Parts: sequence; structure tokens; C-alpha cells
Amino acid sequence: MSIRKKRNFRDLQLPAASLGPNDGEPVPTRVAPVGPRQRPPPLREHPDANGHSLAPPDLLSPPQSTSLQASLSSTIASLETKPEYKEFDLKNDDFTNLQELGQGNGGSVMKVQHVPTGTIMAKKIVLIDAKPAERKKILLELQIMHDCDSPYIISSYGAYLAEPNICICMEFMDKGSFDGIYKRIGAIDIKVVGKVAVAVLEGLRYLYDVHRIIHRDIKPSNILCNSAGDIKLCDFGVSGELINSIANTFVGTSIYMSPERIQGATYSVKSDIWSLGITLLELSVGQFPFSDSFSDSDDSDLEREPNTPSNHRDSLQVPMSATSKRRARRRSKGVSLHGGGMTMSIIELMHQIVNEPSPRLPSGKFGQDPEDFVNACLQKDPDARSTPAQLFEMAWILYSRQNGVDMRAWADTF
Repeated sequence: MSIRKKRNFRDLQLPAASLGPNDGEPVPTRVAPVGPRQRPPPLREHPDANGHSLAPPDLLSPPQSTSLQASLSSTIASLETKPEYKEFDLKNDDFTNLQELGQGNGGSVMKVQHVPTGTIMAKKIVLIDAKPAERKKILLELQIMHDCDSPYIISSYGAYLAEPNICICMEFMDKGSFDGIYKRIGAIDIKVVGKVAVAVLEGLRYLYDVHRIIHRDIKPSNILCNSAGDIKLCDFGVSGELINSIANTFVGTSIYMSPERIQGATYSVKSDIWSLGITLLELSVGQFPFSDSFSDSDDSDLEREPNTPSNHRDSLQVPMSATSKRRARRRSKGVSLHGGGMTMSIIELMHQIVNEPSPRLPSGKFGQDPEDFVNACLQKDPDARSTPAQLFEMAWILYSRQNGVDMRAWADTF
């Protein structure tokens, strides 16, 4: 067995290092990089025809945000101005902000005045996002809003870039959304709700038949009204999806979603019909329907005398199992329920939409035809739920088309 030889380190000395002029302080030989340390991407050689090495293609390509801006600029330039809007040369300096209208899908909405023409508009301001999914949504909304030509769909004046935003200028509906309207004036007359049903169905049919898209976000805040009594849909572009391939993406406001969407199943335009049914019920009663689960809670935020009806709450009929009643009594921070001062956890609400019986209009209060229509919209099984074409043939829609309501006069009341 070999014996390892000992080595003597006592006489081993390191060579003297040369010191800098600053009292022995080391002198840096190169400047440290600025900013957070990042691992550089692996470099791969891509020789040209002469054999010289080139930088990888990804280092030569422009940033994604620059590419997005170029795509938006190209799309805006390709959209010809509609003849009726030839007078509008949209530039950021030509607008005066008047009022913030709220937050929509993908951006904020401002009431503005186009100074050169004096026209009042709604300007949707969308932050440019370099992610491909957001890019697709913005381009889709621009294209659809430009192409839409229906009295039941919000009109578009055009769009322009104002870095880092894109601004989409739309028709201004001075009476606002039906969400705000019913919260100001209370439950809406059933004949007016019938007009809303007709307008939404017409808008859905137009989007479906002409543009092959599903709205996917029907709710009171996306149904607008103006002083002339016109009723129109908005916020459909960013929700669009080709109908030829059944949609399976999770877009929209969850409290109005159909059971099949909440469960992650494939869905079609019938999902919009469920949302329409919930919306019409909410406007008729003046209360988001699923909040009735708290009507018998001992710890409800709306304390009242035993036989004193709350604001339209007594009219809601939402059958509940004993288990769901117990679950409803457990207060939790969660989604705010419209028309009341209460909250429900999103899980509880999703459970109720999927597993509990569908809400119904109060029996005998509004007539059989509206009840039948809402019931047809709120079938849990999408195969049993009516299509837009079938709903157009129902008695309530046929009556509502010519029910004699002066919508302009009604709009003047608030």
C-alpha cells in the first residue's frame, strides 16, 4: 500500500500583490454591471452565407410592445372611417374630459367632448398590453366595433393611439346603464323590462348572425339607455369568440354566469340567454336574485320586522335546501350582492347557481307570459334552455314589441 507523502506548507509564500495608490484598497479592473443580475440567454451561432457568425434572431427582433403598437397602428389605419363620421379627426389634444363613467372590460371609460365638433362621446381608455392574449382582444374589439351597424349595438366613432394607451371613442348614452338606473329609481316597470328583453335579444341575434360571436357578459351594467329611449349593448368586443367552435374560455362576470360556464363545461350562445334571464329578473324585482338566500338569516345586515317586507325582497322566490340555508347564515367577506348591503363568498354563490333551483319571478305578480319567458331563460340544463330564435316567438316578446310604452317619455322621468 502506497504511503501518501507529507507536504510542508510552512515555507510556501504567495507572491506579493501590487497595491493601488488608495492606501492598499483594491482597484477594480472592470465596472460592475448596473441593474439586477439576470442569466443571459444561451447564444447560438447563425452563420450567414459568407460564414460569418450573426446574433441570434431573437436578439435582432423588436420588443413585443413595439410589435403590438405597430399592429394597432396598422389596424386603426386599415379601418375606413364611416361616412357619417368623416368629420371626426380623432386626436388626443382635441378632447376635453368631462366625467369618469366607470370601469369597463379592459379599461376605464370617460365622458369627453370632441372640441372641434362639440360632440359628446364615451372614450374607453385601454392600456396597451404586450401579452398576445390582450393584443388579440384589443384588435378584435377595434374590428368588431368598426363593423357593427345595428340600432341595438353601441356605435363607434373610431380609435387612436395615445401611448401607452389606445383610446376607443364610442356613442355616449346619457341615461347610463340599467344597473345604475334601477338602483336610482327602484324596480323597473315590467313593460319597460319587456323592451329591454327585445333590445338585448335583437343585439344578441345581430352579433350571432352577422359577426359570429357570443357576447359572454350580459348584465345590467352592459345594457345602456339614452334620452331617446334607445336601448343598446356594449362591451362585447373583448368577450368575442367564434361560434363555429364551441367556446370554452372563462370570460365574463361570474355572478351572471350560467351553470355550465361555472362548471368549466363547453358552452354556446345559450349561456348569454341564462345571463339575460338573471338580468331581467333583477330589473323587474329591483334586487339581485341570489341575495334572497339571506332573507331568513338571523344575522342579516338588513334587520326588519317579521312581517315587514324589504325592498322588493319579499317577491323573490328562490327555493333552498336546509343545507344551503345553514351555509347562507355563515357570514363571510366575498362578492357584493346587488341591491343590498350584504356579501356572499364567491364559492357560496357559485354553489347556489349550480346546485340550487333557479330563481323565478314571483308567481302572479307580473303575469304568466313574463314568468314563462324568464323560466325558459333559466333552465339549468343548456339543452333544455331556449335559443334566441325560440325566445323571439314567445308571447311576452311578441307583446313587448308593441306594448305601447313611450320609452322617450319613460327616460325623461329620471
